[in-house]
Amino acid sequence: MNDFQAEDIFLTLLADNILYLLGALLLVIVVLKGIRIVPQSQKFVIERFGRLHAVLGPGINFIVPFLDVVRHKVSILERQLPNATQDAITKDNVLVEIDTSVFYRILEPEKTVYRIRDVDGAISTTVAGIVRAEIGKMDLDEVQSNRAQLIAEIKRSVESAVDDWGIEVTRAEILDVNLDQATRDAMLQQLNAERARRAEVTKAEGQKRAVELAADAELYAAEQTAKARRIQAEAEAYATGVVAKAIADNGIEAAQYQVALKQVEALNALGNGDGKQTIVLPAAALEAFGDAFKLLKGGK
Repeated sequence: MNDFQAEDIFLTLLADNILYLLGALLLVIVVLKGIRIVPQSQKFVIERFGRLHAVLGPGINFIVPFLDVVRHKVSILERQLPNATQDAITKDNVLVEIDTSVFYRILEPEKTVYRIRDVDGAISTTVAGIVRAEIGKMDLDEVQSNRAQLIAEIKRSVESAVDDWGIEVTRAEILDVNLDQATRDAMLQQLNAERARRAEVTKAEGQKRAVELAADAELYAAEQTAKARRIQAEAEAYATGVVAKAIADNGIEAAQYQVALKQVEALNALGNGDGKQTIVLPAAALEAFGDAFKLLKGGK
């Protein structure tokens, strides 16, 4: 069999089975058209005769070939809007610049593609309006100190505004709050004045505490002095009581003995002085000392 005969046989077979081949090809095309594999990070919006028909989720999906058309392939990954800066005026009439950042993701693509054209632009405009409205309700100090509360309020308001678009706002952040130079200078002066006031208050409190401690020390010293005097008075009273009892028990001789003892102690103190001393005593004093020595010796 030569080449011409083989070619004739192939053409004959092809002519006899052309319909089968066309049918098989059509079947393959139909199968391919009817199967849609959707990636995990996307959803497909299906239209039939120009109208929304279905939304295909991740995995293998079947559609009607030639009738159902994949019109939109929408990513469901979280997205970040470009950082935006907008001016706002606080409740106490201070102009501030707010840097914001918003993260969102599409939950219902059928709402997003048919209700809004520019998603990022719409969300940015909504966020700017909400930020200005919320800043206008707060004083500058509240904006600085209650940033977490402000972010939560902005996120809640944005979520409510974009709910009809099938979008979920996952995060809203205030990156920075900028002030003009005049306001910064005024705040710096206020801060310095507040620091000076606190320093004066601290100094005054220290002085007050020092006065209180000094008064406590004086009171303690007075209490100790009074206690010492009381103890001394009690000792003297006790000694007087002992002398009085001795006098009551032994008569005048006990009193003379005490007087003589005091005289001898006085003479001893004079003799113990520094240097050489000459003491001139009257005769009566000498007689008194003599009597004292006799009493101390037990003489009559």
